[in-house]
Amino acid sequence: MPLSNAADYPIWVNVLIFAAAGAVIWVSGGRLTRALDAIAARTRLEHVFVGMLLLGGITSLPELANVATASSIGNPSLAVNNLLGSAAINILLLAIADGLVGRKAVTSIVVQPSTMMMAALCMIILIAIAGLIVLGDMAVGPLGIGGLTIGILCLAFLWLAAGHDERTSWALKEEGAPEKRGKEEVSTAPLAILWARVAFHGALLFAAGYALSQTGDAIAQQAGLTSAIVGFALIGTATSLPELVTVIAALKLGRPEMAFGQILGTNFINLSLLPVGDWIFDGEPVVNMLGPFETLSALLGAVLIGIFMVGLLEHRDRTIFRMGLDSAAVIVSFALGLALLAGLPAQD
Repeated sequence: MPLSNAADYPIWVNVLIFAAAGAVIWVSGGRLTRALDAIAARTRLEHVFVGMLLLGGITSLPELANVATASSIGNPSLAVNNLLGSAAINILLLAIADGLVGRKAVTSIVVQPSTMMMAALCMIILIAIAGLIVLGDMAVGPLGIGGLTIGILCLAFLWLAAGHDERTSWALKEEGAPEKRGKEEVSTAPLAILWARVAFHGALLFAAGYALSQTGDAIAQQAGLTSAIVGFALIGTATSLPELVTVIAALKLGRPEMAFGQILGTNFINLSLLPVGDWIFDGEPVVNMLGPFETLSALLGAVLIGIFMVGLLEHRDRTIFRMGLDSAAVIVSFALGLALLAGLPAQD
């Protein structure tokens, strides 16, 4: 069943395909995390590095597939709102996972300064994107100068954060070991098998992202919804499923740095895809087709990260409903931001 003409299918068929793709992302995301955790244990890679670069990069494959597909079918709003929606929803999912796993505030058990560096740099990127949407972009060939700058900054900031722990003079006093393995044992499979699993589940994530993009655009047309709402809420949530399952898995394994690194690393890599949309879309720079909805979306993501930044700096175990106070504040702030977004006009 080709998905390029998904709009011709009944809406219930598209909903089923959309749900099936989400299920694939959920299952593959968990198995991917376990494989990468085993690789980290075998190769002695830092878990923040594994979370930020490996997990973050691979779990961005659904967004890459969506940006490429949505831009190629002439719907860049769907693509960019997916990126901005995922950036905010990823932070929300970290807060939800905090309440689902353990009784300590997740920010109270993070001990590596690179996590705070990643949070600060990710806030800068989101605020810069909001400014770019307001000011507009200028095209040079197939790319927008602003979008290309954002893409380069994302990758540069990712590199800067990855090496921060080696350069910093900061040190936190810990009570006991900073990372304690949970009940789950590390796989004893050969490294070649583990890497093969990573490649296999990465391919499944990419294919599922393509299916989400095609059926999501079709559902938007058939249900009379705007691309902004579908991209931010529907596809943004679905393509963030790998982040939810991998964050829960990382926290259960006692890897809070991997959880934060994966979420923030994914945001860096997702937002670096803006030039991909410019390259594929046959028209002006994609940010020039956006408006107040997308501006507030970007600022909402920055605010949510800022709340966790405060929790990381405080580094105190203060909880409510089994989650940190900062996680609770993130959930409330996201709900308020979503209510504001629902009342804003969206450019299609």
